[in-house]
Amino acid sequence: MNVQVLSDKVLLNHYLSGDRSAISQLIDRHSRRVRDYINMMVKDHDVAEDIFQETFIKVVKVIDDGRYMDNGKFLSWVLRIAHNQVIDHFRTQKQNKAVSESESGYDVLGGLRFAEKTVEDDIVSRQIESDIRHLVELLPDEQKEVVMMRYFSGLSFKEIAEQTDVSINTALGRMRYALINLRRMIKEKNIILS
Repeated sequence: MNVQVLSDKVLLNHYLSGDRSAISQLIDRHSRRVRDYINMMVKDHDVAEDIFQETFIKVVKVIDDGRYMDNGKFLSWVLRIAHNQVIDHFRTQKQNKAVSESESGYDVLGGLRFAEKTVEDDIVSRQIESDIRHLVELLPDEQKEVVMMRYFSGLSFKEIAEQTDVSINTALGRMRYALINLRRMIKEKNIILS
């Protein structure tokens, strides 16, 4: 029996030509890899399933809107959307954990207070967090990705290296440059982190 496997590009063209089943084939083809990636990032099956659904809703919407540019890397594009959906999920959570010196090997934000927090402390903390998030968005994509994976997802540098398909040294180097750039931007923008 000779079964011909259609490429992602061919299936996309079929879908855009009106064959609605083609998108289901594409989703089925890549669902396990996307699900595994999201599960690894969020470590919560129910949340991962929601993000998986949101990812493919966004994928279909972008394709339907004619904004997808086929460069032969459909799965990479879908994983990037999944990654962004994971980041969005963590952004909306109220309790984001901060990158600590012990986790990153660097003292980015200085020491934390261990006394009981006042309302003013809470407001200042939220402002600092907002300022840092804004600065992280200004980093080059590769550095931002490593910071997000480490900061929001709590991944080890080994896991980051595997997910971004680079060596551990490259992942560490990207984090180092990200922290250097963050410190520089903090100084340039005269942001006070205390």
